[in-house]
Amino acid sequence: MNDVKTAIITAAAGAGIGSAVARQLAADGMRVIITDLHEGRMAKLSEELSQTAGVECPWYALDVSDHDAVEKVFDDVAHRYGGIDVLVNNAGWSVIEPVSEMSLEAWRKCLDIDLTGTFSCMRFALPHMISANSGAIVNISSISGWEMTTEHGAAYSAAKAGVMALTRVAAAENGKHNIRVNAIAPGLIYNDFLRRIYPDTFFDSYLEKKAVLNRLGEPEDIAHMVSFLVSEKAGYITGETYGLSGGVHPHA
Repeated sequence: MNDVKTAIITAAAGAGIGSAVARQLAADGMRVIITDLHEGRMAKLSEELSQTAGVECPWYALDVSDHDAVEKVFDDVAHRYGGIDVLVNNAGWSVIEPVSEMSLEAWRKCLDIDLTGTFSCMRFALPHMISANSGAIVNISSISGWEMTTEHGAAYSAAKAGVMALTRVAAAENGKHNIRVNAIAPGLIYNDFLRRIYPDTFFDSYLEKKAVLNRLGEPEDIAHMVSFLVSEKAGYITGETYGLSGGVHPHA
């Protein structure tokens, strides 16, 4: 059982980054633990991944802003499968409102999910990784944590900048335990859900004015980087945030 690495991925049942990462890590031979709030989609993806990986890839209904629920899920996973080897913090939520009009409820919800949710998952994964003297964590941040823009909303930008700082400190604290912690800062990553939010002109304008590589980002672009960062090929990389924006926002 312990020969197969166990990876937990948050917000993994949709059509975007989380499910792409889940499929990639299952293809890499890992036992993928799916967490999300959409039980029907989780059950379907769980069956698919179990066949791909050749091991059980179960799902858990989980709201990452519920600190106690995160503890219960992570402890159950570690007990059932002998530990937690990989964590990918992908859950996120955003609202675009100016600071002068944003409600405290919207601010808190965004930080609770995007930043505190990331903390909670790390908080309850790390003791199991420390016990095993091994582990890899990838936090999904955003180029919004670097940009000076109104496109993302202040709460989301603040949360994602916080994720970058949290990544660096956690990496510094846990390197002695052979645990690596890195982050990815995607730019615009296309999925079908975005078509229901933004008009076609939004994507056309992005391609014309911003897209250096003449295409939109795909969830698989992020999944490939996650696969690398949790592998032994990235064994000397920790505390870093990698921008994946297709050149829209290069960052060094």
